Amino acid sequence: MLYYQLRNELWKLFGKKRTYIGFGMCLLAEGLIVLLFRFANGPRRELVHQIEMMGYSSQKFVTNLTVATGVMVPVAFLLLPLYVALVGGDLMAKEAEDGTLRMILSRPISRLRLVTTKWMAGAIFSIVLVLVFGGFGIAFASLFFPSGALYGMMPVDHILAVFEQAEGWQHYIAATLMLSVNAITIMSLAWMFSCCNIKPAAATILALSLMLISRVIQDIPYFHEWQQWFFTYHLSVWMKMFEKTFPIPAIVQSVSILCGINLTFIIIGASIFQMRDIKS
Repeated sequence: MLYYQLRNELWKLFGKKRTYIGFGMCLLAEGLIVLLFRFANGPRRELVHQIEMMGYSSQKFVTNLTVATGVMVPVAFLLLPLYVALVGGDLMAKEAEDGTLRMILSRPISRLRLVTTKWMAGAIFSIVLVLVFGGFGIAFASLFFPSGALYGMMPVDHILAVFEQAEGWQHYIAATLMLSVNAITIMSLAWMFSCCNIKPAAATILALSLMLISRVIQDIPYFHEWQQWFFTYHLSVWMKMFEKTFPIPAIVQSVSILCGINLTFIIIGASIFQMRDIKS
């Protein structure tokens, strides 16, 4: 029964045109940045200068993996959270806004099962968006740049990623997969607010605002020793995939914390929805 309900939720979610706004804008941003790297002298010159200043050969490292990684960082920081939060904020609140929530609950389905299938649909959307985002980035970069080694500078902890081609692919794929944990967590936060009696836009804004507040406080130098207490610190775990050797203890710690945060969001959201008065 859960399978059929989840399938219906996915059909409903991917049947909405606004669901594809995130795909379209992320792919547009990636395509535009890759084209600027290829045809604008300024960005390419700066990339070559940075690589050579670090003592590496620009001919070896100006590759599809390098450009795709350079595209991934800004889009993952800015656009990806926006669109997963947009979908997460829509999941429950849109049903109430459209007046279909009471009709859904008139069927033999519990409120807990409804919120569970809604969250699962949002999680699947988040994973698909990240995979499309990562796959299109490398595919589009491969049209204009040769295959080869990977060079990248991560803004978190100033990680310098320098890998040969085979190792670079492993780290790029690992980072893309880990980014899905980031996307699911942000979606869960917006979904939690969506379970309240508010508009979809309000749920999205609340989720993004809470995330930005956490990021702002985390980045204040005086709070540096408290960084690990902010959930946005652990959202950056995907960047640790670009370290020379995977820091397994740090990755396990951050993923465990993010799983706990997701579970907390699910429990709070389900509890709020369970107590809501749907009739009035």
